[in-house]
Amino acid sequence: MSSSGEAQALSPLGTDLKCDGYDGIFLIVSSLLFVLYLMLHAKKNLIRLCRGASYVVVSYYALLWLVTLLNLAWSFLQAWQCSPGKEVAWNLLSLFTASGMLCLEISLVAFLLKDNYMNGMEALAQSFLASGITVFVDTLLKALYVFGFGVPLFNRNVGSAQTIKWSLWIVHKLLLAAAYGFILFIQFSKWREKLPPRPAFYNYVAVMFLFSVITLLACGLAGIGAGLGNWLYDFTVLCYHSFYLPFLYVTFLADFFQEEDFLLDNAYYSEMKDAGFFDAEWE
Repeated sequence: MSSSGEAQALSPLGTDLKCDGYDGIFLIVSSLLFVLYLMLHAKKNLIRLCRGASYVVVSYYALLWLVTLLNLAWSFLQAWQCSPGKEVAWNLLSLFTASGMLCLEISLVAFLLKDNYMNGMEALAQSFLASGITVFVDTLLKALYVFGFGVPLFNRNVGSAQTIKWSLWIVHKLLLAAAYGFILFIQFSKWREKLPPRPAFYNYVAVMFLFSVITLLACGLAGIGAGLGNWLYDFTVLCYHSFYLPFLYVTFLADFFQEEDFLLDNAYYSEMKDAGFFDAEWE
């Protein structure tokens, strides 16, 4: 009897597991607010994109919309991870959502490193090639472990019982932290000129490096059975799905749209100045 009770407690479908609560409500509210924000600015942004934006920006904006909707669905359907018969659907939704967000994360760095705001199809192909290969391999490995070996990568209610799960996440977060750390290292090396002269880029990399280190620490603590590790990991998941997409939008696309406004205002001012609208101010 005791062994069956322990098995139920460790099972992702155990009745005592909490799959909803204030964190789920916060996920839904934050995701929904960002979707509403994108909808409010969609018409204005589409007009600016149609005015002559690069293929990179157009593609990235479309990808952001797709991942945002996936993340919204993931936030609304949190109860699936504890519902019998919904394991496959939850794993598929989580896999596509995680892959989409990782694609955004890697593509953003690739775009900014190349500084290809106004390049054409060649820049788009080069930027998506590296991120596409990386995301494909990452998705393939995750699908293999989840559907092939039954590792509950996307179930946050298994605690420290699944050492394979935490080992995989440790490797995953370690690679991300190493990538962001390497970019920060280049900033203080002789290859600094190869980095884009954008302060927002360095702020983004620094924030993501710190976040990756914290997530790596959480996975390590959870893997050795520390209760703090499970809580910290849940908190990082909550922050990532709630704030990463808005943070990414502010770092990349919002700057682009603001630059478009600035250039447009300068163009209007030049036309009005050439037409003599400001001559009276000097008389």
